[in-house]
Amino acid sequence: MDERKVIYYRDELNDEFSEARIEPRRIDGSYEYCRDSLFRRFTAFFWYRVVATPAAFCYLKLVWRHKTVGRKKLKGVKTGFFLYGNHTHAICNTCIPSMLAFPKRVYVVCSAANVSIPRIGLAAASMGALPLPEGMAAYKNFRAAIDRRIGEKRAVAIYPEAHIWPFYTGIRPFTDVSFGYPVSLKVPVFCFTDTYQKRRFSKKPRIVTYVDGPFYPPEGASARAARAALRDSVYNAMCDRAKNSDCVTVEYIKQEEKE
Repeated sequence: MDERKVIYYRDELNDEFSEARIEPRRIDGSYEYCRDSLFRRFTAFFWYRVVATPAAFCYLKLVWRHKTVGRKKLKGVKTGFFLYGNHTHAICNTCIPSMLAFPKRVYVVCSAANVSIPRIGLAAASMGALPLPEGMAAYKNFRAAIDRRIGEKRAVAIYPEAHIWPFYTGIRPFTDVSFGYPVSLKVPVFCFTDTYQKRRFSKKPRIVTYVDGPFYPPEGASARAARAALRDSVYNAMCDRAKNSDCVTVEYIKQEEKE
């Protein structure tokens, strides 16, 4: 008997299927993306290195038997860089980038909901959450934070699909907007593709993550053309890797196909 869950969708770019129901706060010009006090720096180190990193490692290995392929491509990168991945699991998507880039610290661009829960939101910010801004003043701070972290030779992870589709085994179309950051900062781009593969003694899939890159825009290309070229390189690599998924636990069907 087929026990897979079925989800009907209408819009691949905008439909959201996250099970979390959090009222997001407004990220305006008063939001602090970079907290430089001695106390803030200590709490950031504590949450990221002492709590989050070992917890993420144990969770991925024990629950999902997580495996990476191609992680060595990230080793030895002496500059900051951008990581682009598919958005298919709320918890794993917060853990996997830090495992891939270790020991380099990773900052993750996320929705405002990730920093909207009292106290937990502060911890998320300390662990590297960069919530999407609202308004020009907030955007300037957001962009300054990204520029700073790349300048510090850190990694910034972005989920260009934007919305979570749990356990989706394909790659949804996404725009090239976020690829303007690496173009302007002239740093390499890598992508990672989480795939769901069958396990021998469990119905729960194993997550295998493939890393590809580095990708650079064509020399002499305009900013717009460079952005589009990077997007296409990442999208094509992710689509190719997604073919390795062989365990479908959730089936997504476009609404007009429903009888």
